[in-house]
Amino acid sequence: MDNEVTMARIYLREADHGKRRTLMQEVINILHDQQRVQNLVVFRGIAGFGDSGEIRASDLLRINVDLPLVIEFFDTPNVVDAALALLDGLVPAQHILTWRAERRKRPETGPPKG
Repeated sequence: MDNEVTMARIYLREADHGKRRTLMQEVINILHDQQRVQNLVVFRGIAGFGDSGEIRASDLLRINVDLPLVIEFFDTPNVVDAALALLDGLVPAQHILTWRAERRKRPETGPPKG
């Protein structure tokens, strides 16, 4: 099916660092510049916890924040598989979820009824 896509979701924290910049920036650059995925969005959480159980939450009294981030993108299954291979070793595998989805088809327009 040409409307079949794979969704991918990557869980990070603002304080996660890559080799040269924040991990979020490195992941976005790889997905945009090297793999050119079709669509990507980053969500910034106001609270969350991971494997450690430590709750990370927004606090107006603190300037330094380490909030949860979610990077979500989709493309054809082959493109997403190739993109995730590029992220191997940079993002822990257990922080990545994938699932199959379908693009919604545009309704066919025909002559007006009636």
